[in-house]
Amino acid sequence: MSTSGAGRLAAGRARALGLPTRGTTAPNRLRRIDRWLLDTAGPLLRGCADPLVVDLGFGASAVTTVELYTRLRAVCPRVRVVGLELDPDRVAAALPAARPPGLTFARGGFGLPPELGSPVVIRALNVLRQYPEPAVAGAWATMTGRLAPGGLLVEGTCDEIGRRACWFGLPAGQAPPGWAAAAGRVPTVPTLTLAAHLASLRAPSELAERLPKSLIARNVPGQGIHRLLGALDDAWARAAPRAVFSPRQRWIAAAGELRAAGWPVRGDARRWRLGELTLDWPPPAPR
Repeated sequence: MSTSGAGRLAAGRARALGLPTRGTTAPNRLRRIDRWLLDTAGPLLRGCADPLVVDLGFGASAVTTVELYTRLRAVCPRVRVVGLELDPDRVAAALPAARPPGLTFARGGFGLPPELGSPVVIRALNVLRQYPEPAVAGAWATMTGRLAPGGLLVEGTCDEIGRRACWFGLPAGQAPPGWAAAAGRVPTVPTLTLAAHLASLRAPSELAERLPKSLIARNVPGQGIHRLLGALDDAWARAAPRAVFSPRQRWIAAAGELRAAGWPVRGDARRWRLGELTLDWPPPAPR
């Protein structure tokens, strides 16, 4: 099969069901995403009559799904977490970790098994990395279309031990403009979050290796993500004197400078000190 033919086949499968992930995972790999999710979606889960969360593509081990369940239970004891995988052998291997009715595992892809109902949150980390970029918009539209009103899709990528991570927060039925136009969606306020272990970070642009699939090819001059990483690198360099206090203080200073420069940066030092930077996405065009 030709390369273009394989791409079309992968895109078609993504819209219909999906492709099995490589399966690699590790304990605490998704801790940065989960910490952000607790802060962002915690109130939503607590106010929901049926706080259902789907962990899509949990991989060869259920460990990160179990961790997600444990962390969410701390803020919402009524939460239900369902881990989904396309590979039936992975689902069977995960079943001993289930804690019905709060934590269960099942076979499913982007469309989600219809019997699940409408989740408040879908976490899909390191799932779309293997797909061609044209398949991403369809996968987003399928997943966000299954969310409950006010729900959130968290989709992105992290490194093998969770020290570098980048992810989107996509509201129910929405996706950033230009990437899901065919779905006829009008976005509200999608966000992009960059997160890093600051003590090992030499420059914020190192996060480029962990950008979500939809941004990897866009990290070129003239694109928003390229401008963001360049501006963050510059701010990080100018904040170098703060490193004498800690890399956290350096990151806080860099985040504050970006906001002052007009970037739509969310949060404050309470979140920035964790090595996070969340901003509305896409950013406005430069003046």
